[in-house]
Amino acid sequence: MSDPAGPLRPEVGDYLDMLAAERGAGSNTIEAYRRDLSDYLAYLARTGLSLERVDTAALRGFVADLDTRGLSASTAARRLSCVRGFHKFLYAEGMAEADPSAPVGGPRRARPLPKVLSIAEVDRLLAGAHEVASRPDQPPGPARRARRMACLLELLYATGLRVSELVALPRSAASSDARILMVKGKGGRERMVPLTETARAAMAVHLPAVPEDSPWLFPSDSESGHLTRQAFARDLKDAAAAAGLRADKVSPHVLRHAFASHLLHNGADLRIVQELLGHADISTTQIYTHVLDDRLKAMVRDLHPLMDEPVDAA
Repeated sequence: MSDPAGPLRPEVGDYLDMLAAERGAGSNTIEAYRRDLSDYLAYLARTGLSLERVDTAALRGFVADLDTRGLSASTAARRLSCVRGFHKFLYAEGMAEADPSAPVGGPRRARPLPKVLSIAEVDRLLAGAHEVASRPDQPPGPARRARRMACLLELLYATGLRVSELVALPRSAASSDARILMVKGKGGRERMVPLTETARAAMAVHLPAVPEDSPWLFPSDSESGHLTRQAFARDLKDAAAAAGLRADKVSPHVLRHAFASHLLHNGADLRIVQELLGHADISTTQIYTHVLDDRLKAMVRDLHPLMDEPVDAA
């Protein structure tokens, strides 16, 4: 796919290299920032501005242009954040005489509550996947894919892995004595995630279909050599529909949210959930505090000695 503003400038490549080397940005983040900066340079080209002549007024014009295109607040905020970081980088590296982005405010980002499946809905999804995987009359290909889906779902709900972490699990993760997954997440940070017995059992059922020379637990003919996020998300929609759930309500990220919300609802500490999810900052995990609020209200309602006492009229 070509960039709308033509080949990107060398400064863009330098900025993206810095993000990868110094901040540990992953390939998906780098690609998103590449698209954002391509869009920004295209805007400058349309308005007849060179990068060297950008000032605060020009950046405010870019913000207004984003608003006219009907982008969501989160997308517009990310795009502006990328552009501001780019200008700060140019200034810090001596490639620009000033940073025109400092006075520019971005669109307010509302943090929506994550979509979450109920425990009963997750049970239906898992039961449906296992039912398909256990059918005796399937051809070998569909049977292998069904067992793979059951394994993916059990692992995702048991661990709360990011989908990129899940599909890239090594074959060694299914070792017969493995009780803990060592996961390398964003920024190269490693964390330990316990495995449930049901997840281990699902891996044991799936493993015989994995070639012994494969380094991946979920090998595929993709460029990466393992199952892609897109392929898993597509197959997950089919599994949701087969289980009688709305396909648009189910995604890999929704199951990650379910993992976190169900743990908190059942008494897990927020800091522990932060570690399990691989969040670098507790503020990211605090999006789930609505679950804690509901649990605290229920605890006071159920345990406070005066909650059931009648109130005398004054």
